[in-house]
Amino acid sequence: VQLQASGGGLVQAGGSLRLSCEASGIIVSASIMSWFRQAPGKQRELVAFIDISGKGTTNSRDFVRGRFTISRDNDKNTVSLQMDSLRPEDTAVYYCRAFQRQEYWGQGTLVTVSS
Repeated sequence: VQLQASGGGLVQAGGSLRLSCEASGIIVSASIMSWFRQAPGKQRELVAFIDISGKGTTNSRDFVRGRFTISRDNDKNTVSLQMDSLRPEDTAVYYCRAFQRQEYWGQGTLVTVSS
């Protein structure tokens, strides 16, 4: 199983980025797919997940509510995270995770938001 995350980069506060996680060796529509992030010196935290039915759930905490949206493209076997109104505190490495009987992690993509 491989999870290839992409789309990270440098963006100014208020801007947007779209992260993608391309999966191989696993079918995203048959897995619980999640995005996590880890900022320097902090614990990894859940950003959003999408279940097998296709329902996306964003962490209800204020730090992402209303700004981030998770989606899935079954044809491309890809999960995306649309991030809008980015803030400097969103700076982190973002990881894609798949869960199907066991968990699998991608290598992460760095998002840097400048003020």
